[in-house]
Amino acid sequence: MGKLPTPTISDPSVLVGNETGDDAAIYQIDERVALVLTNDFFAPIVDDPFDYGQIAVANALSDVYAVGGRPITALNIAAFPRDLGPDVIAKILEGGQSMAEEAGILIIGGHTVDDKEPKYGLAVTGVVTPGEQITNAGAQPGDLLVLTKAIGSGFITTAAKAGTAPDEAIAAAVKSMATLNRGAAQAMNDVGVNAATDVTGFGLLGHLAQMVKASGVSAELNWSKIPFLTGALELAKSGATSGGTRRNMEALEGRVNLGEGISEFQFMVLADAQTSGGMLISVSEDKSHALVKSLIDNKTLHSSVVGRVGNDNAVGTVTINE
Repeated sequence: MGKLPTPTISDPSVLVGNETGDDAAIYQIDERVALVLTNDFFAPIVDDPFDYGQIAVANALSDVYAVGGRPITALNIAAFPRDLGPDVIAKILEGGQSMAEEAGILIIGGHTVDDKEPKYGLAVTGVVTPGEQITNAGAQPGDLLVLTKAIGSGFITTAAKAGTAPDEAIAAAVKSMATLNRGAAQAMNDVGVNAATDVTGFGLLGHLAQMVKASGVSAELNWSKIPFLTGALELAKSGATSGGTRRNMEALEGRVNLGEGISEFQFMVLADAQTSGGMLISVSEDKSHALVKSLIDNKTLHSSVVGRVGNDNAVGTVTINE
């Protein structure tokens, strides 16, 4: 396959483009307002259509929250088979609408096509004050890394498709994936952080690797500090690994160092492809206590300090330690 084209963007109104693989594009309208633009959609990862709709919308909105923005409107993006049935489609859209209402945004249109496999998500427009946006390219040496949701949803949803996931594991994953990252965005804006990204398809390791590359730094993750969803590690050990996770591991070859006592299995777990994961935040150590407190006050699921940003010769790499 040929190399994808990378357009050169010289418009000064583009505050964030595609250069660093950031979570959303940002376009400045005037000195007070910049638009945050993103879209995301995917095939079902859970059986319940209402849950699927909720998760898809929470996932799409997450990109706006990751840059410190406030989502305001969205358009549905949907692909449904003709034989799916109107009741199922209605439940998917109802789930999406309920999550949009929780977020305080308006879904004001959309587009649907006929497809063999269902797919649903949003194209989202948000706003942010120019100069106050948070990107994945601002991590500084000495920053602490804070994670706001447990990981492991990929193992659970893969096992659920095979009928081998326990009910409590599925319930924990659905609750996490259907939780908005709005509280994390509020905490980041209140305290002031250096960089952030949401943890989705590239996994915790992949998104952190993007952040450190864009920031010109390195990072260390502490395995013992990372929160995992109920049942995720057990299902990972049973072999419930998605193709996306395996591709993440291949893409990270040469960019991840395994510290003493860290196994290939632990590498795989941290590369697990997530859906609607939490925020991974890079914050100066002197603000870290205030951030953790604000995350708790804003009712995020977790506020775990999971690592630290470094500044060595191995720019763009991540080391996993105990």
